Amino acid sequence: MHVIVTGGSSGIGLSVAKLYAGRGDRVTLLARDLTRLEEAKAEIGSVPGVDISHIQIASVDVALAAQLSSLVESCEMSFGPCDVLIASAGVVEPMAFDAMPASVFDEQVTINLLGTANAVRAVYKGMKSRRRGKIMMISSGAALIGIFGYTAYCASKSALSGFAEALSTEASACGVQVSICFPPDTLTPQYRREVALRPVEADVLMGSVKPWSAEKVAARIVHGLDRGRGRIHFGFSLTALAYLGSFIKPPIFWWFSLKTRKIIEKESTKSLVHPSDRGFDHGK
Repeated sequence: MHVIVTGGSSGIGLSVAKLYAGRGDRVTLLARDLTRLEEAKAEIGSVPGVDISHIQIASVDVALAAQLSSLVESCEMSFGPCDVLIASAGVVEPMAFDAMPASVFDEQVTINLLGTANAVRAVYKGMKSRRRGKIMMISSGAALIGIFGYTAYCASKSALSGFAEALSTEASACGVQVSICFPPDTLTPQYRREVALRPVEADVLMGSVKPWSAEKVAARIVHGLDRGRGRIHFGFSLTALAYLGSFIKPPIFWWFSLKTRKIIEKESTKSLVHPSDRGFDHGK
């Protein structure tokens, strides 16, 4: 079996790739950074029982549809038709909307949404013609509830839900399985960078939930794909949001509004305090 993983150089994508490689499947890792891809290949190759000749890597930007399609075609010539696509490439840049440059907003929508669509497009026609294949789109728990500072990320990840649902209605008759998952905060290199940038208001809502390991998330994704699940959720809170969001979210947003006002009032009070009152002595 040939598994293609976008965003496969780290995080969830890399952990999923390890699981399939450990089964003896041929795995293609796609990402932008060639150095990180080489490191990822070596890491997978060090797993006991993995044949490193069954791992191939290629540097590509998923935002470039034509380039991605051409590269996938080349990878399929080497390892055979794609049986499973894991569309894991994504980016998050938390920032209040009015402080976020348009380019930063656009990048998240382009990579998270359009990049996923480009990856799907590159394998979908072949899967339809063979009447088999599995596609997994990696969304986020942030797709299930609006989060302060995550306007672009929430928009792009929630859009994947509509894309996956609509595509599944087209694909099911052709034997192609389209799935989507909504991972929680996951301990990845990107998560560590994200937390450093996360607004304090967002931390009120998200910081109390312990992040999952990438390995645990990957195991649930692969297990769900094996069982033919169309939607995969993680933990009680996110599962409840997915199925009972219309009832749960109003009180959450009410509570969050109160917390946010207190934070804003506290920051405003700080800004009104004279520097000399804060213990600063500008004469030194």
